[in-house]
Amino acid sequence: MNEITKIINQLETRVDALEARNAFQEDVIDQLNQEIAIHQQQIAELKEHTLLIAQRIKSGANSSQIGRPEDEPPPPHY
Repeated sequence: MNEITKIINQLETRVDALEARNAFQEDVIDQLNQEIAIHQQQIAELKEHTLLIAQRIKSGANSSQIGRPEDEPPPPHY
């Protein structure tokens, strides 16, 4: 009976260690999921900004807001 008790205690110790490791891993996975969600949101925002910048560049290239150098008045020291 003593040998069986030792085996049961060893098994309980191993199960406790596995449960603790599992809990730690679940916590790490939750943290990683939160970070991924934040990064996905940031990536989506950066994509939007990139599209807006590209649209502004395209519309700026087609507009007359950018003047020709010869149309600019001379600097004040002339």
